[in-house]
Amino acid sequence: MTVAQRRGRRIMMTDAERDTYLAEQRTCRVATVSPEGMPHVGALWFVWDGTSVWLYSLTRSLRWAQLRHDPRVAVVVDDGQEYGELRGVELSGEVSFVGEIPRTGEDCAELEHPERLFAAKYLGLASLPHDERHAWLRLTPLAVRSWDFRKLSGPA
Repeated sequence: MTVAQRRGRRIMMTDAERDTYLAEQRTCRVATVSPEGMPHVGALWFVWDGTSVWLYSLTRSLRWAQLRHDPRVAVVVDDGQEYGELRGVELSGEVSFVGEIPRTGEDCAELEHPERLFAAKYLGLASLPHDERHAWLRLTPLAVRSWDFRKLSGPA
């Protein structure tokens, strides 16, 4: 799902480029807001299944408490050092809480795929061990914006 961007169409990633990029990247930044309106941004590992961003978050974190109060979130994945190397994806919407809290490993068909992806990506395992401290958040974005400044040096 890609929301049309008014500016930067030349540097916008295609859906295939976005999916490949999100599958390769390891860390995202998650922005939440407190009941008083104070923003909070924290780094987190994630997986992308082609439709949703899955976040495996500590349930005793500021992020978790803020999302319980207000499930609106923005997630940014980006990289690059020099201006012409900058690229990234911003996804925003509302998270949903999936599975038991905290996650103990009870059967949950909805979590089978993201847990396999996460275990392989970060732990090199076939299945995810559960520490009873984390639980799953799913963001199926309402808006997706992307940029790849490397496209500026290529043909128009």
